[in-house]
Amino acid sequence: MGPGRGDLRRDAGMNDEDQELGRRIRTLREREGLSLRAVAERAGVSESFVSQVERGVASPSVASLRRLAEALGGSVGAFFEGPSSADRVVRAGERRRLIHPRRQWEDVLLTPAGSRHLQVILSTIEPEAGSGDEPYAHDSDEECVIVLKGRMEFWVDEVRYELAEGDSLLFESRLPHRNVNPGPTKAEVLWIITPPSY
Repeated sequence: MGPGRGDLRRDAGMNDEDQELGRRIRTLREREGLSLRAVAERAGVSESFVSQVERGVASPSVASLRRLAEALGGSVGAFFEGPSSADRVVRAGERRRLIHPRRQWEDVLLTPAGSRHLQVILSTIEPEAGSGDEPYAHDSDEECVIVLKGRMEFWVDEVRYELAEGDSLLFESRLPHRNVNPGPTKAEVLWIITPPSY
């Protein structure tokens, strides 16, 4: 399996992003008074996987990250760092960020955290990185993705779409979907999701 793909990714060194994500997950789990086993059962993953993620030695795919967030009673948005402003304006220097482990994918929330009907996320995705091999779905109604730079491949309900710079794709969020940047350069993707899923 290449980097950025699959449900579980490991490499020899831990980095700050892996450890920070793990700390956030552990903090949320402890705040909810849940054991590793309880979170693992709710998320449909092994207890050792949750422990490895919390210690920063394993990297969850997007699908696993969503399941962990749901098991903790929240959304992936709880893993974003930065101020959680309910203001209408999100200043460039105050955007909430989620840097996925191994620095292969960074999400920046462009809409206020309290937005109820619409969410806009700017993602920077390294070559050959993506959401993982396992398709995921969520309770939002629709999402539109626009490739601002680079190229992306999306699979929606097992149908493959190749998108180049400037192309967009609209699909129902409840359909299983996944994506990958085939390279050779970084991709920038704008996600418009209604209602918010993070």
